[in-house]
Amino acid sequence: MPAQNAARTRRGRSAKRLQRQEAHDDAVQAVEPGLVAGRYTPLSAREIEHTHAAVLELLSTLGLSQATATMIELVCARGGRLDDAGRLIFPESLIEEALAGFRRSLTLYARRPGLDLEISGLKVHTSTGGGAPSILDLETAAYRPTVTQDLYDCARIVDQMEHIHAFSRPVVCTDAPDPLALDVNTLYACLAGTNKHVCMSVSAPENMATIAELCYLAAGGEEAFRARPFVTIMCTHVVPPMRFATESCEIAEHAIRHGFPVQYISAGQMGATSPVTLAGSLVQAVAETLGGMVGGWLVDPEAAIIFAPKPLVSDLRTGAMCGGGGEQAVLMAAAAQMGRHYDLPTSSIAGYTDSKVHDAQAGYEKNLSVSLAAHAGCNIITHSCGTLASMLGCSLESFVIDNDMLGGMLRSIRGVEVDASTVSVEVIADVVNGEGHYLGHEQTLARMESDYVYPQIADRRTPSEWQEEGSEDMLTRARAKASEILAGHRPNYLDGDVDRAFRERFEILVPRLTGEA
Repeated sequence: MPAQNAARTRRGRSAKRLQRQEAHDDAVQAVEPGLVAGRYTPLSAREIEHTHAAVLELLSTLGLSQATATMIELVCARGGRLDDAGRLIFPESLIEEALAGFRRSLTLYARRPGLDLEISGLKVHTSTGGGAPSILDLETAAYRPTVTQDLYDCARIVDQMEHIHAFSRPVVCTDAPDPLALDVNTLYACLAGTNKHVCMSVSAPENMATIAELCYLAAGGEEAFRARPFVTIMCTHVVPPMRFATESCEIAEHAIRHGFPVQYISAGQMGATSPVTLAGSLVQAVAETLGGMVGGWLVDPEAAIIFAPKPLVSDLRTGAMCGGGGEQAVLMAAAAQMGRHYDLPTSSIAGYTDSKVHDAQAGYEKNLSVSLAAHAGCNIITHSCGTLASMLGCSLESFVIDNDMLGGMLRSIRGVEVDASTVSVEVIADVVNGEGHYLGHEQTLARMESDYVYPQIADRRTPSEWQEEGSEDMLTRARAKASEILAGHRPNYLDGDVDRAFRERFEILVPRLTGEA
């Protein structure tokens, strides 16, 4: 009898879940990309102004070394100068002019209608990120080097995760034989595996033309891609402290000329390549980021440029990078707040953990940093899912777990709507004078999908139910879900002619795909 009762209970719950999912598919969703945040402000108005003044001082007195010839020419034509030490000095007037001239909003386009992301104001979106060189194997639970197939697998899992809005290359194709093969295979694996907006880096300036050509091919022509660019180029354009990465600056210039959105990223490490104080690290990161952005803006004032200071924290006992502490969380939120101060499309890193597996440490570290960056109003939160081991690792099951986490985080951003329909005075009176509970009330049924986010793998059963059904923990359930997706979701979002064109010109390291988009 107990076994029969348990079976009936499971069947009943399954039927209810199916009914709710059918309703869920057609209902207004509780969360969506672009929810408005910004209530968390770690910096006061005075501290923001102090930070901005320090940024102007650094750029107009110290400047940055190793600028490209194009940047030197453009900046010097607008009042800048190259000092005796070869440092490019940016006049305050040019910085302020650029800050006034940068685009205030842009759209990160997807290849499927309904997945475009509006990047402006206080709208929040989540993304993968990282470029990890190793992955926690789904079957062996041991770390190994990442290969191109892993990147495709990451893409197709993220393609099925509703709370992950964009796909930024989370792992490196270590099986690629040279830099061009690396870039081409990265692009292929991303575009084949998901039709969400894609972000990637490019290894060398001379490769940018090839990547552009392939994107134009996938879009149906250069004009079509320029109208709806579905790939952003990520450029870590500085080698802190206050030195340009010359080749990366050239890549950014070429990307802008080819019609790509560009993230200008500064990622100094506190106590190593940036000051040990949170404020000093923030000032340096903002100055380095704006220096690169000014150069890109002078190339094309209409370019889709994203402000992406991403200062990182060190564990000063060892010197190793660490992302799980409160210092990293508040620092990224402060960087996002500076983006809000400038009213620029903004990206921050949040969500990478120092844990090597998705355990309790990973859970609290990820949630802390992602929540603070989101509530500060960061437009694009990269690394918000999937990363492990201080960005050295990744796991497929972490995307599934983090999708649940991100759903809850997004619901917290939405907050509490207080109006005549939600304060529910009449509903309260109706229930008190009637059934005495709200479970079957019209308002409850009408709002159970629009007001609530239901996790997909987090466990809400009673202890007895959980034990009867195998006592599985979240990691086990996430691995099963990831395996299920990999077995059943084998897309190729590159149509046949485009796929053949890729494979005729280059050695594509993902086996030929037969899936349909």
